[in-house]
Amino acid sequence: MSSYILLTGGAGYIGSHTALCLLRAGYNVISFDNFSNSSAESLTRVEKLAGKSLLSINGDIRDQAALTAVFSQYKISAVVHFAGLKAVGESTELPLHYYDNNVAGTVTLCRVMRHFHVKKLVFSSSATVYGDAKEVPIKETSPRSATNPYGQSKLMIELILEDLVKAEPDWSIALLRYFNPVGADDSGHIGEDPNGIPNNLMPFISQVAVGKRQQLSVFGNDYPTKDGTGVRDYIHVVDLANGHLKALQYLEQSKGIEAINLGTGVGYSVLDMVNAFSEVNQVAVPYQIAPRRPGDIAVCYAEPNKALTLLGWKTEKTLDDMVRDTWRWQKQNPNGYRS
Repeated sequence: MSSYILLTGGAGYIGSHTALCLLRAGYNVISFDNFSNSSAESLTRVEKLAGKSLLSINGDIRDQAALTAVFSQYKISAVVHFAGLKAVGESTELPLHYYDNNVAGTVTLCRVMRHFHVKKLVFSSSATVYGDAKEVPIKETSPRSATNPYGQSKLMIELILEDLVKAEPDWSIALLRYFNPVGADDSGHIGEDPNGIPNNLMPFISQVAVGKRQQLSVFGNDYPTKDGTGVRDYIHVVDLANGHLKALQYLEQSKGIEAINLGTGVGYSVLDMVNAFSEVNQVAVPYQIAPRRPGDIAVCYAEPNKALTLLGWKTEKTLDDMVRDTWRWQKQNPNGYRS
């Protein structure tokens, strides 16, 4: 019986790119996704790109019976846990929904994993667990805090998983703290397809460029940065997907829990991204300055050396790749997977 890697939220933006990366590396993949913020079409396209099929199961991580059915039927060797709600603004309006889905869902997942003696887990964490970090670049040892319920849910899950490993040291867990994922597979066939108004900068820029939205709102130009706009560590989603492959390979040889930053170690401002997008793609991106958003911080970028040391991973894609691949996906799919 061949074994599978289970991806919760496998049809989402990062999940679909990771599914493609794992299929290309020779793994068998099961996606378990309730499609609340994703499309089954992404997985159909992943299969075409990989020239190999995967299993797609419609299910919710809070549904213990549904998870149990998957683990009963298939031999799962490890889980990559992407499933989670991720809009900062929405999380402040719907905190219970976020804690139920993200935190309770993870507890249910771990309970089922433990029952079936599957103890290898790659968790999709976030740089939001650093809150408003006092020092940059941000190291994995930086103090943790959260400025919104979304970030708080990620931090709670990290603490739960740390307690789990203390109690049961035979688990192997990687907490991958992503910085700001952007870009798309260079085929232009899979990419970021947000429901409604995008929460993230790059899909908003590309929707303005393609004419779906009138202009970009730049939230705040009075931060203590070179041009007054917020600075972030943008990482190409293909590099990020490769980080999950490397983490799985690492967990095959290790026990315990490790937190690992996945970022480039370079910070770009909002206006850097807008200008690079316009120049590389030869397309206008009109924008206006708007008030700061509550909970936003001035500067956030990673110290990525631990990923290199532990996983042998570093980013390979450039800023030009990020904006070029984002635009190719948007142009080919003006309405995302509904195009």
